[in-house]
Amino acid sequence: MDKKLKISFNSPIILGFVILSFIVYVVDNLTGGFSTRLLFSVYRSSFIDPFTYFRFFGHVLGHANLDHFLGNIMLILVIGPMLEEKYGSANILFVILATALVTGLVHFFVFPHVYLLGASGVVFAFILLSSFAGFREGRIPFTFIVVALLYIGQQVYQGVFVQDNISNLTHILGGIVGAVLGYIMNKGKMNRY
Repeated sequence: MDKKLKISFNSPIILGFVILSFIVYVVDNLTGGFSTRLLFSVYRSSFIDPFTYFRFFGHVLGHANLDHFLGNIMLILVIGPMLEEKYGSANILFVILATALVTGLVHFFVFPHVYLLGASGVVFAFILLSSFAGFREGRIPFTFIVVALLYIGQQVYQGVFVQDNISNLTHILGGIVGAVLGYIMNKGKMNRY
C-alpha cells in the first residue's frame, strides 16, 4: 500500500498570524513605513481616532525590519503549533489578543512618545504558556519556575542596565499574560475530568 503524504494546515491561528504579519511587513515596505505607523504601532493618540483602538491589537503584526520580523515569527512557528494543539485555536487566539491588548494599553499610558510594534510580547506569552504543558492540579512545574526566572529576570536586567530599542516591559507583560492564562487554562482542563 502506497500512502501519499499530504500537507496539513495544522495550526490555523498561528499560520494565519504569520501570514498576516508577513502581509503587514510587505505593505510596510511598499508604503515606506506609513501603514505601520498608522495601524500597526501603539503610541499616544486621541481616543477620538478610531485607529487608536485598532492599534491596541494591530501592533503585534507590525515589525521594524526583517530581523525583527524573522526573530519573532520563527519562535511563534516553533512554539505556537504545539500550544494550539494543546489548548485549541480559540484559546490561542485569546492569548494573542489578550497579550496585544495588555501590552498595547500599558505602553500607551506609560510610554506615550515611543512607538511599540512587534510580536515579542506574544512570543514571551507563548514561552511561559508552554512551560505549563506539564501542569498537574496542585503542582507547579519546576520548568515553569526556571523559565519564568530566566526570561523575566533577563528582561528586568536588560531593562535596567542595557539601553536599546527593545521594550523589556512588553516582554515581561507578555510573559505574565502567558503565565496567568496558562494557569487558568490548565486548571480549567483539570476540573473537567
